[in-house]
Parts: sequence; structure tokens; C-alpha cells
Amino acid sequence: MAITNKQIALTDTTVLTVPTGKRYAITTLMVCNTQPEDTGGSNDSTFDLFFVPSGQTRGTQDPNANIICNNLKVAGADTFTFDTEKIVLEEGDKIIATGQSPANLVMTVSYLEV
Repeated sequence: MAITNKQIALTDTTVLTVPTGKRYAITTLMVCNTQPEDTGGSNDSTFDLFFVPSGQTRGTQDPNANIICNNLKVAGADTFTFDTEKIVLEEGDKIIATGQSPANLVMTVSYLEV
């Protein structure tokens, strides 16, 4: 099993690209808000998540063609976990995330080569 970690920027952040000749089964995807919890919600952050097929860009045919999570909020000191469904990515497929201000989010992806 392998993992990759990336801070989610306010622009498209490619978290994972499947290399040539490989196929990955995504086992878990976690997004952690690294800031402390606050009652006013000023540390809450949101993000969009895309699984983009090889040779395409995010929203090539339709702006929402490959969106998985839209404007998902992660409160300060909280973690969102995507582990119920599994997905297999082929060579060249990508996981892309885009954050909104404040940029407090870090994504960790766990995967197996299949």
C-alpha cells in the first residue's frame, strides 16, 4: 500500500496521477483541516474533488463532468474520509482537488497497485 499527501491550494491541485503502465485502486481518501476548531466557523474550509480520466482536463466536456464532491465543508480540526466506495484509476487518470479560502486543507490518498 502507498500514500500521497498534498496541501490543497486555491487552484487545481493534482494530488495523484497514475503513472504509465500502472493501475491504482484507491482505498481511502482523507481531507484534514489543519486549523483549530472555532465556534465562529472562520477556520472552516471547502473543497471540490475531481476524478479526471486520462487525456481529459477537469470539466472538459461539461464543467461538472468529473466532479465527485462539490463545495464540501470541512470544519476546523475535522477530517473528511472517503472510504466506503473504492475506485480504480488507470494509467494517466488523476485526482484533482480545488480549495476555497481559507486554504487549510491537506489531502491524503491511500492506494494499491492492481
